[in-house]
Amino acid sequence: MYKGSCLCGSIQFQLQGTLTDIIHCHCSLCRKASGSAYATNGFINAEDLKITDKAGTLTYYQSAEGKRKYFCSQCGAPIYSANAQSPNRYRLRLGTLDSDITERPISHNFVTSKANWDELDAALPRYEKHEPGRQ
Repeated sequence: MYKGSCLCGSIQFQLQGTLTDIIHCHCSLCRKASGSAYATNGFINAEDLKITDKAGTLTYYQSAEGKRKYFCSQCGAPIYSANAQSPNRYRLRLGTLDSDITERPISHNFVTSKANWDELDAALPRYEKHEPGRQ
């Protein structure tokens, strides 16, 4: 079982099943929705997602006919997306998980649409906290 939440904690959820087909999506829509270079998404069975939303902050944006992107109206954190053509599966935004996962990404998708400043295999320094010199 996995646990997750939005940034402000208003939305809490549990995932009883597994994550499949985890990808790093570099399309312009995922970049805009995440505010980052890409979004990491995994498919889940809709029935496996149990959401607790006592404040009623879960809402959605309909990006196209039959396609909804669910997010917290309080903090703006994206939670999952649903497609009417495949109602039994959701795409969960893995950044919302509080639990470590055992599954791993299988690919980078839409790389021709990636941000021009994003280097997929950059050998950048890695730090446990902020970069040196940041206050």
